[in-house]
Amino acid sequence: MISKDFLKAGHAPTLVSAFLYFDMSFMVWVLLGALGVQIASDLGLTPGQKGFMVAVPILTGALLRLVAGVMVDRIGPKTTGAIAQAIVIGGLLAAYLLKIDSYAGVLMLAGVLGVAGASFAVALPLASRWYPPQYQGVALGIAGAGNSGTVFASLFAPSLAKAFGWSTVFGLAALPLIAAFIFYLLFAKDAPNPPAPKRLDQYFGVLKQQDAWWFLLFYGVSFGGFVGLSSSLNIYFNTEYGLDPVKAGFFTAACVFAGSLFRPVGGSVADRIGGIRTLSIMYVVAAIALIIISFRLPTEFTALLFLIVGMGALGMANGAVFQLVPQRFRAEIGVMTGLVGMFGGIGGFYLATSLGLSKQTLGSYQPGLIGFAALALIAFSGLTLIKRRWRTTWGGALENVRI
Repeated sequence: MISKDFLKAGHAPTLVSAFLYFDMSFMVWVLLGALGVQIASDLGLTPGQKGFMVAVPILTGALLRLVAGVMVDRIGPKTTGAIAQAIVIGGLLAAYLLKIDSYAGVLMLAGVLGVAGASFAVALPLASRWYPPQYQGVALGIAGAGNSGTVFASLFAPSLAKAFGWSTVFGLAALPLIAAFIFYLLFAKDAPNPPAPKRLDQYFGVLKQQDAWWFLLFYGVSFGGFVGLSSSLNIYFNTEYGLDPVKAGFFTAACVFAGSLFRPVGGSVADRIGGIRTLSIMYVVAAIALIIISFRLPTEFTALLFLIVGMGALGMANGAVFQLVPQRFRAEIGVMTGLVGMFGGIGGFYLATSLGLSKQTLGSYQPGLIGFAALALIAFSGLTLIKRRWRTTWGGALENVRI
């Protein structure tokens, strides 16, 4: 997957810096989801409140991705990332020192953690600008694999909260972020010859192109499914199968690990067989897995198996989308990353919120899960409609690149 030519083509220290920044940011972006069972128990939250609590960082992260995308094109990805990391570290330390113990306080922290979610719109352009078109799938797959940070949240946060209290976890979480921040400042480097900054009104010119809206839909489904489930599965396993917070965290970590592990695989496969074909297959697999999961399965291990399949498919779809985006919008990669990432976050907000509301109002997660499976099938249908046009227009103009 990683050839010698790839290693010579870009800037490895920047790629590693982008990965670490992304990884640690994603760890804290879904931190409230990992602590959701314990926070909800202490504060007496309803299913709807639990769903909203884990969805707020996703939504704020989604909206801030657009801001971050514009900043990347105007002041560069390295400076933008440094500002974002400082804000998140400061917010976590403040939450720890103030010992927040109310739902309102948790929601305020959730808004700050949204800045961590905006890291997507910084880390990917930081890496992408160093690599030629034929290596975009692998480079962005490696940088994007930083969403594996969600695994660390699920693995360690519930156990640490059990030992020290959930508010203390916020202070502990700041420590690896500080280490990653120092590494980033020392080794990350903006690529030479970046695209010239545009006027603010020009950034939204891409929305006049139909292709941009397709990408918003595709990533809204693939990444929305990944992050929405990453934030909700601790609560899901606890509610549906009675797992304690620590065991629910282990189960969630296994699912999230599958989605993170297969993201670079999806980018690499897309480089080989084309992003359109890879996406089409993965949307169908994810939809089938979600529909099966919507029925309460006999054991938690059966549910875990199908969730791993579904999350793996969504992870590969994430990598495939970002094999395609830089080919179509290379000159606008900063703003497109922000826009596409924003819709990915909106998709995650929708999924996390719908799961909480369907559980509260109908007593089941099934409507929320089937609704999102339907979105995956809509995305598949859209790909079927446009694939011929894409392959014969801008795709046909690319050399040594399969879409």
